[in-house]
Amino acid sequence: MQEKENAYKMTQRYAKEMDHSDALASCRQQFLFPKHGKKDAIYLCGNSLGLQPKEAKTLIEQELNDWAKYGVEGHFEAKNPWFAYHTFFTESLAKLVGATNKEVVAMNTLTVNLHLLMLSFYRPSKQRYKIIMEAGAFPSDMYAMETQAKLHGFDPADAIIEIAPRAGEHCIRLSDIEDAIQKNKSSLALVMFGGVNYYTGQYFDIEKIVQMTHDAGALAGFDLAHAIGNKALHLHDWKVDFACWCSYKYLNSGPGAVGGAFVHEKHIKNKNTFRLAGWWGHDAKTRFKMKKGFKPMQSAESWQMSNAQVFNMIALRASLNIFDQVSMQELADKSYHLTAYAEFLLKQLTHLKFEIITPSNPAERGCQLSLLFKSKGKEVFKALQENGVIADWREPNVIRIAPVPLYNSYQDIYAMYKIMKDCNV
Repeated sequence: MQEKENAYKMTQRYAKEMDHSDALASCRQQFLFPKHGKKDAIYLCGNSLGLQPKEAKTLIEQELNDWAKYGVEGHFEAKNPWFAYHTFFTESLAKLVGATNKEVVAMNTLTVNLHLLMLSFYRPSKQRYKIIMEAGAFPSDMYAMETQAKLHGFDPADAIIEIAPRAGEHCIRLSDIEDAIQKNKSSLALVMFGGVNYYTGQYFDIEKIVQMTHDAGALAGFDLAHAIGNKALHLHDWKVDFACWCSYKYLNSGPGAVGGAFVHEKHIKNKNTFRLAGWWGHDAKTRFKMKKGFKPMQSAESWQMSNAQVFNMIALRASLNIFDQVSMQELADKSYHLTAYAEFLLKQLTHLKFEIITPSNPAERGCQLSLLFKSKGKEVFKALQENGVIADWREPNVIRIAPVPLYNSYQDIYAMYKIMKDCNV
């Protein structure tokens, strides 16, 4: 890989040659791009909302037709019977997060799932009640930790320990996470991190964090909103206790789309594992007998509260059909080079005053680069917008770009570079 990286060139011809040799190039044709004038926009915002798979419309029409044709009987007579709709995602999701089929489920939305899982796995005592998390996590995670601590009668200021980057740095050192775990190991109940930090794009070493957490006698959970579909994950082998995610970013499932959850099989098999009970989490064999006494499914499905949100799940199915055509290793290889190529070109823009705050080590990032501007950042962002580049602005002065390997091209990256190169602000 290093030889290829050393050969990067600042020419459109080179970008075209790279696209011509891209084994994943055909995946791009399975998505719809917003328009800028009569041309496709350069879409570099998949870390916020993924593009629409073309198949989504066809799949939605199928369910609408079956609803009209069968009414309530569609639960069993539809082409894709609704009563089991959530199971259509199981194998694909298990592959994406490195889990067994029994450890994953598509349900609810991200923060709802986070709260439900914390009710199972944040079970504090007077001695063990503290939560370690990243400083600068996405607000939903901060609010969830705060209110879960309050729910159990603890002061968030005491119960929650936030690990921040050191002075003058933008990313969190693994050694600082380890130091915090060791310092608080006698009072630690939970370590809860994002897989990839939404702001900086830093990817955390999940496996090592889990090891350190378990050695301290605590549990480890992760918000994978920016990691699923972006990084190769092995949650089962890493012994992650629980995780949850949304599917509207790298999983391209539309605004407000269904989320998902992972629970390690050791907790599923443990009869003492608590979860809030709902009808659809009850044993499927006796679910329709409508009797008292919750008997959980022997899978992550036991955390389901209700039956599948069919119309909120359809686009996920269209997207996962595309993921099923490729391997995470193929995506990881392209992501490595596409992001590195963007980094290479951006570093040539010496007339613009910014620094890349995403780690330069590919092992510590996914397909995102965050550009911290010392000045004129908003002007550069507007110039990109006016020239058909859809990126993401984060206050006060950061532009985030995400070269998504499923649908972005090297020519997309070069076009962005050329616009910024010609930008006089």
